[in-house]
Amino acid sequence: MTFDYRLDELPAFAEAFWKFVAGRTVFAFHGAMGAGKTTTIAALCRYKGVQEAVSSPTFSIINEYAYMEEGAPKVLYHMDLYRLRDLDEIIAAGVEDCLESGSICFVEWPEKAPELLKGAVEVRLEVLPEGRRAVVIVQ
Repeated sequence: MTFDYRLDELPAFAEAFWKFVAGRTVFAFHGAMGAGKTTTIAALCRYKGVQEAVSSPTFSIINEYAYMEEGAPKVLYHMDLYRLRDLDEIIAAGVEDCLESGSICFVEWPEKAPELLKGAVEVRLEVLPEGRRAVVIVQ
């Protein structure tokens, strides 16, 4: 599935995204620096009801956000593997634990740990002219 959107269309994109990937929990976000991975993830978090500010976990490696679903508290993880050197560092940072938690996990720079992300929904972002983004989702 391919989506094409402008930043002001992110809420509509988020709704379509969640309908398309219903039931899936692990998402591998690919895209060049500045492609809009964190901005897109922030919109997906807002749609789920995350109230706190969503920011890039470049330095923290893993950000954890709370939201409610069907009256129950849930946790969502947003991870950025960019600064990690190898699989050992990635595992030591707790990424594998998050991926196996059953919670929603968004992973930026997943090419750093393909062995941990087998079966993840692949989300590929590309910058288009006039501030648009193309997102290709492969389940």
